[in-house]
Amino acid sequence: MLEYTKLHNIFKRIGWEEVEGFSELHKIFIITALALLLTATVLGSVVSGTYPITPEDIFATLLIHLGLGNPAEMQSLHSTIIWDIRIPRILLTVSVGGALAIAGAVFQSVFRNPLVEPYILGVSSGSAFGAALAIVYPSIFFSTQLSAFFFGALAVTLAYLLARVRGETPIVSLILAGVIIGSVFSAFVSFLKYFSNDTELREIVFWLMGGFYYATWEDVFLLSPAVIAAFLILWALAWKLNILSMGDEEARNLGINPELYKFVVIVVATGITAFSVSHVGIIAWVGLMMPHASRMVLGPDNRFVIPASLMMGGIYVTICDTLARTMTGSEIPVGIITSILGAPYLCYLLRNRGKAIFG
Repeated sequence: MLEYTKLHNIFKRIGWEEVEGFSELHKIFIITALALLLTATVLGSVVSGTYPITPEDIFATLLIHLGLGNPAEMQSLHSTIIWDIRIPRILLTVSVGGALAIAGAVFQSVFRNPLVEPYILGVSSGSAFGAALAIVYPSIFFSTQLSAFFFGALAVTLAYLLARVRGETPIVSLILAGVIIGSVFSAFVSFLKYFSNDTELREIVFWLMGGFYYATWEDVFLLSPAVIAAFLILWALAWKLNILSMGDEEARNLGINPELYKFVVIVVATGITAFSVSHVGIIAWVGLMMPHASRMVLGPDNRFVIPASLMMGGIYVTICDTLARTMTGSEIPVGIITSILGAPYLCYLLRNRGKAIFG
């Protein structure tokens, strides 16, 4: 009871809107419902596509690949579409959406700012520069994913070092450093776009818009374990995040080393953001919207916000990617869909809940 009272006072002091009348049991029920909704979204996405396949064919193909059916009965075309194309792509959308959403939830808690998103420290601009380098100079930077990840991590490292003063890293300085480093790398990307040929420019632009066009099982096996590990680490530190939301002085008074825990959670959140961006390009709005949606439903406690954000992010990106590949004959970059749907959502927050959320 004493811990609940302390946590209640913490949330009142940091100004997050509280959701009245929801016990922890109700919140667990909501998270369970989100898990079921995520499962339904994945199944619906597997069925959806320009090539019509019945649920029975999908179920039979999955059973055969799991070793529970007769391989002689499997149609090769169904196997290719379902197992080699749709399922790895959908699993990648869930992983990327969940990664960006929990990274956004962490950054908003640490920076105590509801407008913060996973790209605030320049990781998107750094990754974009790395990807552009690999596209323009493939003989030097042989892997687009590796180059994008390296320069995304480098951008955040430079921002962190720039903001660090006398052994401390003030939040305002870190945000400003991220803006500065991000602007520098954005200028470098523009420089490469200017000097690239038409084919390279088109590839850079498509990468910047984000998409799951080339999703494979290898991508899933690389990214999904990293997202799960990051989720478990951040979820285990959820109580520390609640305390960090109060500010550095209050955290020290409660026996928490703010510099240590800020460093840990920022490294983990940035790592999965850079890893996700390196695989699929820049997917906008997910890390800003989904933590807000989670807090609107469950309140500010990160013990519930982080798992809810993971599932909401997976649901949202999966739906957007399904629309991107089924709305027209040619595929639309998913970053366009997330931006189109994201802007009205933020307008809704600003008009209807702006005072509670933004102060």
